[in-house]
Amino acid sequence: STAAVLDEALLAKLVCPLAKTPLRYDVEQQLLINDELGVGYPVVNGVPYLMPTRGRMLHQEGQEEGQQAGHS
Repeated sequence: STAAVLDEALLAKLVCPLAKTPLRYDVEQQLLINDELGVGYPVVNGVPYLMPTRGRMLHQEGQEEGQQAGHS
């Protein structure tokens, strides 16, 4: 099946529910990603799920295995 693509105009208005910053759309993973926080939000059938509870931590290059992200 082909991946659903988000409308560019919609994507330009979406922000991370935690940081209120713009998100990057990863078509292959179907995620809206906040690179700063390392959090990805799922996009299911073209619908973004931007609830903080739906976000998942993404593995960051350079972080050691098992390292927890700190809260500031």
